[in-house]
Amino acid sequence: MRRPFFDMKCALLVLISLFLGSAYSAGFPEKPIKIIVPFSPGGGTDLIARTLGGLMSTDLGQPVLIDNKPGASTIIGTDALAKSAPDGYSMVIATIAHAVNPSIQSKLPYSQESAFAPITLIGRSPNVLVVSESSPFKTIQEVMNAARSNPGKLSFASQGAGTSAHLAGELFNYLAKIDITHIPYKGAAPALTDLLGGQVDMMFATASAVGGFLSSGRLRALAVTTSERSPTPLLAKVPTVAESGLPSYVAESWYGLYVPAGTPEAVVLRLNAAAKRAAQSEAFKQKIEKEGLIVSAGTPEAFERYVKAEEVRWRNVVKAANIKAE
Repeated sequence: MRRPFFDMKCALLVLISLFLGSAYSAGFPEKPIKIIVPFSPGGGTDLIARTLGGLMSTDLGQPVLIDNKPGASTIIGTDALAKSAPDGYSMVIATIAHAVNPSIQSKLPYSQESAFAPITLIGRSPNVLVVSESSPFKTIQEVMNAARSNPGKLSFASQGAGTSAHLAGELFNYLAKIDITHIPYKGAAPALTDLLGGQVDMMFATASAVGGFLSSGRLRALAVTTSERSPTPLLAKVPTVAESGLPSYVAESWYGLYVPAGTPEAVVLRLNAAAKRAAQSEAFKQKIEKEGLIVSAGTPEAFERYVKAEEVRWRNVVKAANIKAE
């Protein structure tokens, strides 16, 4: 006789939960929102987050603040999100490192499968192999020739182990059968500082991070890492790595937003709509697309499928190239 009462009680609890969730979502947001950037200020990811956040704040009616938490190949910042309340007031801007970390880290402080809920893939962009204006290298072939003549003597910078710059460089090493030493930094800004200063020889930097330096002539682009040349005017004449001697080479950067798992669906959809409108706006495109970013801004489900495919693809590359955490 108690079973019907139990069933009614459960149904009532579900209805109350749905009602409270809907009521909460209707008033969202009621305070500032934070985007965690798992890199130092000044790099491409930071630029994209700040530009996007500024435009989202207008849509959401609340400030969108940037919280830089660099280190450990984005794990520090990503873990901070995993430990945040699932209320929509904390997001992280994820990059390729998010899909690669499970393959190169023996243990993560969070569950990759259950700690996060996707918002949207903001966009994709090529990495660009760049050298300083004083570098003797003018082509990819010259780099490969020098690396073969002096194994381990050349170096490439990255914004951290497991990031797109690191993976692009290791893939280059693996396919070209050369040994260029990886030098990791806590963000693109300090890596580029040392590249400009001659402390490292090259970098597979994100297009968004090096656009200004290429325009000013302080850096020289040798190749882009996508399968086809970039349609961006700044990079349109730059050859691909593939056409420069490594036909199977393809690597790209990407940027997307996550919230903690358990965030109400209505809040996820509200953030998705605001992020899409911001990313598709002319203001965002004028600031970002000229530096190589191809805007995507789709559904949470499409972002999740994309990242799952990236995890599989890079797991194979990590194993084949024997990439280790540093």
